[in-house]
Amino acid sequence: MSSVWHTVSVLGRVLKVNCKNLVCLLVFTITVCHSASGMCPTSCICASDIVSCTGKNLSRVPSTLFKHIKRLDLSHNRIGILDHDWMPVLLEKLNTLIVSHNSISSISTGSFSVTPNVKYLDLSSNSLRSLGSPVFQELRVLEVLLLYNNYIAQIDSAAFGGIHKLQKLYLSYNYLRKFPIELYIGKYKLTELVLLDISYNRIQTIPIHYINLVPARHLSGIYLHGNPFYCDCTLYSLLSFWYLRHFSSVEDFKTEYTCVLQSDSRGSNTLPLLHDNYLNCSESTINGSFHAFGFIHEAQVGERLIVHCDTKISDASTYFIWISPDNQFLEPDKTTEHFRVFRNGSLEIDEAQYEDAGLYSCIAINKRRLLNETIEVRINVSNFTVDRSHSHETFNTAFTTLAACVASIILVLLYLYLTPCPCRCKAKRKKRKLNQSSAHPSILTSSAPHELPSDEKKASSGKRVVFLEPVKEPKPGQNGKVRMFPSDNVIAESILKNPRTKSDSDSVNSVFSDTPFMPSS
Repeated sequence: MSSVWHTVSVLGRVLKVNCKNLVCLLVFTITVCHSASGMCPTSCICASDIVSCTGKNLSRVPSTLFKHIKRLDLSHNRIGILDHDWMPVLLEKLNTLIVSHNSISSISTGSFSVTPNVKYLDLSSNSLRSLGSPVFQELRVLEVLLLYNNYIAQIDSAAFGGIHKLQKLYLSYNYLRKFPIELYIGKYKLTELVLLDISYNRIQTIPIHYINLVPARHLSGIYLHGNPFYCDCTLYSLLSFWYLRHFSSVEDFKTEYTCVLQSDSRGSNTLPLLHDNYLNCSESTINGSFHAFGFIHEAQVGERLIVHCDTKISDASTYFIWISPDNQFLEPDKTTEHFRVFRNGSLEIDEAQYEDAGLYSCIAINKRRLLNETIEVRINVSNFTVDRSHSHETFNTAFTTLAACVASIILVLLYLYLTPCPCRCKAKRKKRKLNQSSAHPSILTSSAPHELPSDEKKASSGKRVVFLEPVKEPKPGQNGKVRMFPSDNVIAESILKNPRTKSDSDSVNSVFSDTPFMPSS
């Protein structure tokens, strides 16, 4: 009996020892398993909820990461592609992910499905050349995205679709040639975006007509410096307007806004855009641009006009006050004459008058953010009917002057080309003088010349004119008539010999020969 009890006691001790070992083994196994899923990778440095694996020449993300980490730094490694399984662990608490200075050349859809709560994503200084659609849609709460210093030349319009809470986007030092206006208008616009840095790209023109549609709170954060812009007065007006609004994107980088002439294909000579108006832009061009930017508003007499206070600090806690040209304060819910200010900052002028024209100031005050901003707006009031009559009178005067000039030119042409030929006039005057000389009391006697030999005809082909003096006192037997043939004491005064040409107008006159005239018996 004693031997039996001895055997039982020994078995109890053995079982007790085995149970102890079993419990220890179970605890050890649980500990090891837990450590395996939460160990700090050997190539990384871990501190509480931060893991830094920077500069470790990694081509893949370590598989042993703490699931509760909030910041992961993988910069300065050799990671090349972000696909759906590049991150081996689900990191739901991760809010900061840094993958800069790697060799990332492409990003696939679904790459960030295991990091859905990331708010800060740094992909700068990689080898990205384009952004397809959509690649960031899983990052629903993303606020800051860094893509600067890549090779991005093309961005799909839907590349940033789904990240509606994005506030800051850095795209500087890339190869963009087109301003990404899709970020502000269209289906995939980012309504919370307050900073867009596209400095030092290859953008040459800005779509001004679309930029005018962007609210001021978005415009104030657009950084454009360092781009090879073409010199353009509209662009100059836009940047000048931003400078007057004290946008930090222009004030802080004023000297880095330059332009090149379109004729300068190499871009060797750059001109400052915001220094002493090197472009020599006309005042009408600048004012026209200010019209488009909302700095100048036009209204007709009796017309209703609404002017918005386009401030960059506008939100639900912003209070607005307008100051009229005569220093009258206009506040919301206080109607003054025909002015009214709405809670969103808009100013309404009912039945505008000439005296309402001038410079208005809108003061936006945000007490919660301790910010305020003053915006100046010019309002011009004119009368369409009066202006139209003035323009009509100006047109009539110009038309009359033009018609008079045309008529004068026609008269000059008529005088030059339609007057009679001077040769004909000269011939008529000679003929008239000849007729007058035939009426003189002197008698021009002519008769047909005798026939001459042909050689003598050639030698004496001229005409002979004989001028005879009339007998002043009639003698007896003449009956008061002029003697046709005087005696020897009356001689011919002179004989004129004029060579005959084919163009002589008086070729029809009598032709005389040297043969004396004999009276018929």
